[in-house]
Amino acid sequence: MSKIETMQELYVDELKDLWSSNDQMAKALEKIAPAATDSDLKAMLQKSQSGIAAHTTVLKALIEAQNEVVKKEHCKGMEGLVEEALKHILKDAPKTGPVLDAAIIAQYQRMTHYGITGFGTVAAFAKALKLDGDASKLEAAVKDMHRGDDMMSQLAESAVNVEAV
Repeated sequence: MSKIETMQELYVDELKDLWSSNDQMAKALEKIAPAATDSDLKAMLQKSQSGIAAHTTVLKALIEAQNEVVKKEHCKGMEGLVEEALKHILKDAPKTGPVLDAAIIAQYQRMTHYGITGFGTVAAFAKALKLDGDASKLEAAVKDMHRGDDMMSQLAESAVNVEAV
């Protein structure tokens, strides 16, 4: 994108960045999910894939509604998080077991928290721009991500971390 001058341009640029972020996280989870050994964790990772896809559909629609070219902007922030996740899970963690599952949850949550902040930020931009419908959709995505994050925390605290110790 060219130089950003207006809140509208910033809003669209951030939507495109989030689309890239979502795609990168989805691709990382495709590599990470098969490594999970806990069946509940595997199921949660699978379910999160459909959530990410749904959020990406929302992002594309919001970009299009702004009469913008529907294409993503590469997100360097998520690129770094994905690189770290793959390193910590596929290279440095044990090949199986609860310690691996704990590492998967930790990395999943790092990527998810990045998404929560990004979607929350663009929801605030949408409100400032009086795009109330956009803001509602983005806030709903934030709530979805919070639920997924909370479920991962519960799984970690009630089972995975306990087994890993």
